[in-house]
Amino acid sequence: MNLLSFQKPSRYINGELNSVHKKAPVRAALAFPDIYEIGMSHLGLRILYEIINALPFASAERVFSPWTDLEQALREKGAPLASLESGTPLRDFDLVGFSLQYELSYTTVLNMLHLGGIPLRSADRLDRRDVPLVIAGGPCTLNPAPMSPFIDAFFIGDAEEAAGEILAAFHAWKEGGSNDRADLLKALAALEGVFVPLLGPHVKVTRRIIPSLEDAPFPVKPVLPFTGIVHDRVNIEIARGCSMGCRFCQAGMAYRPVRERSPEKVLSLAEECLKNTGYEDVSFTSLSSGDYSCLPYLMKEFNRRFGGKRISMSLPSLRVASVNSGMLREIRAVRKTGFTIAPEAATDRLRSVINKDFTEETYQKALETLFREGWHNLKLYFMTGLPTETGEDIEAIPEMVLQAIRTSKKLTGRHVTISVGVSSFVPKPHTPFQWYGQSPIEVLREKNGFLKKSFLRRGVKYKGHNEEMSLLEAVLARGDESVSRLVEAAWRQGCRLDAWTEVFDFEKWKKAMEVSGVEGTAVAGRTYALDAVLPWDNVRTGVTKEYLVREYHNALSGDFTSDCRKSCHGCGLKCRNEEEAEETRRAGSGNGEEAGRSPAGDDARTASSRPDLGMKVRMQYSKTGKARYLSHLELMTSMMRAMRRAGFPLRYSTGFHPSPKVSFGPALGVGISGLKEYLDLELTPPFDKEGGLEALNDTLPEGIRVAKLVPFYGREKSLNSFIVRYIYEIRSGRDLAAGFSEQDGMVIERKGGPVDIRKMVEDIARPDADTVRLTLRDLGEVKVRLTELLPLVFGLPAEELDITRAAMFGWNGEWVEPLEDEKRIWAAKS
Repeated sequence: MNLLSFQKPSRYINGELNSVHKKAPVRAALAFPDIYEIGMSHLGLRILYEIINALPFASAERVFSPWTDLEQALREKGAPLASLESGTPLRDFDLVGFSLQYELSYTTVLNMLHLGGIPLRSADRLDRRDVPLVIAGGPCTLNPAPMSPFIDAFFIGDAEEAAGEILAAFHAWKEGGSNDRADLLKALAALEGVFVPLLGPHVKVTRRIIPSLEDAPFPVKPVLPFTGIVHDRVNIEIARGCSMGCRFCQAGMAYRPVRERSPEKVLSLAEECLKNTGYEDVSFTSLSSGDYSCLPYLMKEFNRRFGGKRISMSLPSLRVASVNSGMLREIRAVRKTGFTIAPEAATDRLRSVINKDFTEETYQKALETLFREGWHNLKLYFMTGLPTETGEDIEAIPEMVLQAIRTSKKLTGRHVTISVGVSSFVPKPHTPFQWYGQSPIEVLREKNGFLKKSFLRRGVKYKGHNEEMSLLEAVLARGDESVSRLVEAAWRQGCRLDAWTEVFDFEKWKKAMEVSGVEGTAVAGRTYALDAVLPWDNVRTGVTKEYLVREYHNALSGDFTSDCRKSCHGCGLKCRNEEEAEETRRAGSGNGEEAGRSPAGDDARTASSRPDLGMKVRMQYSKTGKARYLSHLELMTSMMRAMRRAGFPLRYSTGFHPSPKVSFGPALGVGISGLKEYLDLELTPPFDKEGGLEALNDTLPEGIRVAKLVPFYGREKSLNSFIVRYIYEIRSGRDLAAGFSEQDGMVIERKGGPVDIRKMVEDIARPDADTVRLTLRDLGEVKVRLTELLPLVFGLPAEELDITRAAMFGWNGEWVEPLEDEKRIWAAKS
């Protein structure tokens, strides 16, 4: 299959650094029901990949949903959905494990099963040993009912310990030679955290909790994607769980108790991950990163160790009350990025309802701190449709944003970019708001429309979540097993990848509601009595229903519930005693204000700015094989990460956004190979050229190889200015016509005016029967574009041709290659 026919071929080419290719008795497919960029950003998938591949009897491979263009091609050709690592069809694995991270992925699960040749329903797989066991985990399993007919077993909770137990149970069943799938399901149901719907839909299951993160498995050699992914950095989970008790937040309730990694462990993991990936950014992730008890020490020590290497750190969305000067100074020590805080609600009254514990004064202080420390980009997140919400609460949101604008202008005297994200409240199981119904979609549209107009009128960037998607999210989150009919009907209407606006079609969902008889608005908007039996009552998270009822009443009365690490509120977990709580209070007492600016970032900037410390190097490399599917940006990223892994002493630009001093030559398009490509870079001596070349080739991905590293001196033109002549070798399975050479002119329209691209073709030759060699030349500032030229030369689009750029030249009294004389690198004077 010609990958050049599809968007981002690098999603599908396999061979990423640190990927595992292994044969084992038990083969598991880790299936993420979304595209590559989303699935590869999920830390849980990476953890499971590490755990399973470390087992002597098991292997794990990755499978993601294809984008719509590849899906169509698979269906037309009758080809099955297959894994990246070995190209094995989904149906040929022993287990297929889906990660259910968000409800709008449900139809994609069905789509992947069907594309993979696996029967949709668990009951249809019960008597068959030739199809995989289908298991699912993730936060959506807290209400397994809507997906129960399609999943053989759900795992609920922390999987670090359980993954090996599940694979061992399967291994024992397989080795035992049993043909009775029911025996396997019973063995799995005996494991803590596993729910098997076919053994009884109302069987109680208790969430699995690992007691500590300190020694939990963590992927220090994560698979390094070729293409850019959503979270394209090292992600270190510094804590799991949250103690703040926001009443709308399912994760905050269901991931309790709070468990922290020690700063020493976090730093050790960061060091290993950086060494094995070449990333230059580390994100410290948790549900509430600003409340990590040792954050000031962690941030300061991180900058001390890694700031000189230009490794930056970042924190995800923070609570307003956790923002302080010390934190901001540490974040900006190496590289300053945008900043995100999530007020959620804009009035004190509504914040007391949702248990978002900060005041107007706290918010103003956070803004002043942020802008005084030099930030010029701020994102704010809010929710609409929250329980007890009034018109005043909605009208206060624009005023809260204007407060930020006024404060920024007062303190910075310049334009500051402020953007606002707004989502609609979705009542989730196992929260104090699980009994509330969602606001009608018309009401949500009216509120969000008001906010959108208000912000756009003031020039504030606005991003709102689709209300129809929010409605479906509530339907799938709150539904019972009957909602499975809706899921299947929607899939049969063509629904999949429903979280993508380019694909989402609510009309198909409405048709599915008619076909299935499931009225979505009734499911989403239903208000339950406090003593009602809920569809998810068979799942025990450890947080009692009695506690959730108390929090429900506290919400209605507007009473705050304090941080549970400071005072236990009896949620049911009994996670710590008073002595431990006091120790946590002492550990978290420092707010980071005393953590002054780390010197590493400033020292690195100073060193980078000294011209006497630099040496310039020209690199010649090739891009062939699978690597030809990389875009120029993907190639650049792969090369830069490889240089960091190889220990190249890169020099950086100065300022708040330093970048390596690297300049690539003319870009190669996707699908085009290059035999002699070039880049220039600046390094800080001493640098061992031979050792550096060997180290770099040892860590580069398949298809990219460096041939030469040559220091050079003097003033020279940039590669893109010097190189104006190219030799391409073209092959095709078809006969390549040469009639173009007989034409006098071929004028096309470009933005700057008409261009005769016939003048770009210096020569057309045939070195052998299967190859045409084109010699092309830029016309001054008008550059060669193969996508324009090749269809005119051969009557075929570029993606149907096998194209190799064999050489490039510049003029220096004669045509020369950029590294033609290694002893005296040319210095083409301007």
